[in-house]
Amino acid sequence: MKKLMLIVAVVALCVSCHTRNEETSATPQKIDYAQVAVPEFNADSAYGYVAAQLAFGNRIPGSKSWEGCGDYLVRQMSLWCDTVMVQTFKSTLWDGTVVPGRNIVASMSPDAEQRVMLAAHWDSRLWADHDGDESKHRQPVPGANDGASGVAVLMEMARVMKLMPPSVGVDFVFFDVEDQGIPEWADVYEDNTWCKGSQHWGKNRHVPYYSAVYGILLDMVGAHQPRFTKEQVSRHYAPGLTDKLWAAAAALGYGNVFVNQSTDPILDDHLYVNQLAGIPMADIVQNSVEGNFFTHWHTTTDNLDAVSPETLRLVANVVLKTIYADYPTK
Repeated sequence: MKKLMLIVAVVALCVSCHTRNEETSATPQKIDYAQVAVPEFNADSAYGYVAAQLAFGNRIPGSKSWEGCGDYLVRQMSLWCDTVMVQTFKSTLWDGTVVPGRNIVASMSPDAEQRVMLAAHWDSRLWADHDGDESKHRQPVPGANDGASGVAVLMEMARVMKLMPPSVGVDFVFFDVEDQGIPEWADVYEDNTWCKGSQHWGKNRHVPYYSAVYGILLDMVGAHQPRFTKEQVSRHYAPGLTDKLWAAAAALGYGNVFVNQSTDPILDDHLYVNQLAGIPMADIVQNSVEGNFFTHWHTTTDNLDAVSPETLRLVANVVLKTIYADYPTK
């Protein structure tokens, strides 16, 4: 993925002024998260959605497997959401290749004035440029944890939230062409070659003047040794929301996974949602102690074995508890 842990452009951005949403900037209230009623998330179901995405093959923009998986996501989200919109666009990759893109937006209670935005990216990377075997650096990445895990958590959340709707509108956004940035073997680098779908969405929202109270981005949320830290872009643009998520995790006994540690900025879709749309969005993204995202990041081994159903459940529980504490079911 795009995400270098320390990027001058992002650091410069993070010291700039930005209007923050009042609610997400507030100090988190003392909430008994264990008592917050939420729908029951099925980890095996979510794991099945990871497998279903991988069964189509590599989700490289413009490929037949990408087309099939996108159609599948639209069909599935249509079962649980009131509306599903597909935002098509063209994207020029770092080497001049033009590929099609599809951002998929599925909405619950689309007429509700207050909204929460939940997002993940659904494409998989074309180049395994971090594989230990250099001969595989130009092979595609399966993208089980890096992409499919976040999408799968949101799919299962949509399924169960339909049975127990919160008192807020919810928009599930699957960004495309997120993970096609410049490969390391190209020996050049530009930030804006990553996250093409969120860049397009930020400039051309699916609904004119769309906004949300806050947004939560899920990226690489299925590792067997999960570790999530408070990275700098989230802390700058959505400090209250970030603290709220980590407070919920601590209250639920997940403090060893949602580590209360401030870390360097990560270039991810939330940057463009924050910067271009002005929606406070926090990123829940794997951040291993070793400094890499996870062992199989951008390798040919980011397959189904790299994903833990228990991690999917843990992350979903934190997100659900946070949303339903703010917006309990009617």
